[in-house]
Amino acid sequence: MFLALRELKHGKFRFLMIGTITVLIAWLVFILSGLGNGLSTLSAATFKNMKADYVTFEEGSRASMSRSLLSESLVNELEKQDHVSSATPMGATMATVLGLTNIKDSEKIDIAILGITPGSFLEPSVIEGNPLNKDKSLGVIANDTLKDKGFKIGDTLPIEGSLEKMEIIGFVENETYNHLPAVFTTLESWRAIHFAAPGSDNGIKNPVNGIMLQGENIDPAKINDLFDHTETVTKAEAIQGMPGYKEENGTIMMMLAFLLAISAFVLAVFFYVLTLQKSNQFGILKAIGASNRFLGKAIMSQVFLLSLTSIIVGILLTYATAFILPEGMPFTLDIKLVVMYAIILLVISILSSLISIRKITKIDPLQAMGRIE
Repeated sequence: MFLALRELKHGKFRFLMIGTITVLIAWLVFILSGLGNGLSTLSAATFKNMKADYVTFEEGSRASMSRSLLSESLVNELEKQDHVSSATPMGATMATVLGLTNIKDSEKIDIAILGITPGSFLEPSVIEGNPLNKDKSLGVIANDTLKDKGFKIGDTLPIEGSLEKMEIIGFVENETYNHLPAVFTTLESWRAIHFAAPGSDNGIKNPVNGIMLQGENIDPAKINDLFDHTETVTKAEAIQGMPGYKEENGTIMMMLAFLLAISAFVLAVFFYVLTLQKSNQFGILKAIGASNRFLGKAIMSQVFLLSLTSIIVGILLTYATAFILPEGMPFTLDIKLVVMYAIILLVISILSSLISIRKITKIDPLQAMGRIE
């Protein structure tokens, strides 16, 4: 460690340049992870927040709400199954809300209308106003991002192409579905909007898109065997079935993988070149008794200190960036992800120094000092 600190102090400019490159790489990694996490949260926040363990879809729907259609009568049967403590139905549809007429330059707003049973475990806690009321079927609770569009409690949400006019009775937070603000309503109100066209319910009585299950150690295969045309999956699989969710995450993860691979290559080259430039010094140290182990620990300590400092600076820059980003940008920093990628970057930096350490072990002291050819 002593030798590492002395060298860092002596070659300030060289190590400052390497540190700057490492800071930029770390900064970009954390920015990408924040964007990826923000996009996935915006896409499936409602599914992630719901207190369900499994979801039953129609067979062949590939765990997608938009492809699934079941009868609500299945709920009672599912609740009787082993390890199922509770079951409740859910419906989802996309709609467009006409802008408020009393606001200048009002615009149409796309929303996700989610039909649930009032008081069920799917209903999120309100941060303002009142929860859903089964006796007030046209009352809805909406994600608080609609407040930015000028909506408030008591306002109506006129649905384009529908005679239904829902009244906002409460607001929730962090509830988005397929990148759209979620609006929770009763199943009856949802059906009136989603199945407005005659025959669109395929003749199913009280149709729903999915049935959410609570319970540990539920056997999806057993449920699928007991009930025809059902497909029961875990909550995680249901999230993966959200439209575009897997593709978005796959793109971000591929970019992060390439970035980490490039960072490993760049850092390895930097430290290897520095080692080549210091071959004579290492040769002299070996000639006066320094072991390969001692020199290797010095190099690794140097890389560790430089990388750790750069990563910490990268994290601070990322949080500073998050502070100035526009409010509407889907950017969410998860402390677990930050720690995970920080550790990965640190490990990559240390592993990249192994090439330099291998080079040191092959240095011949006499040849390095110019005594022999």
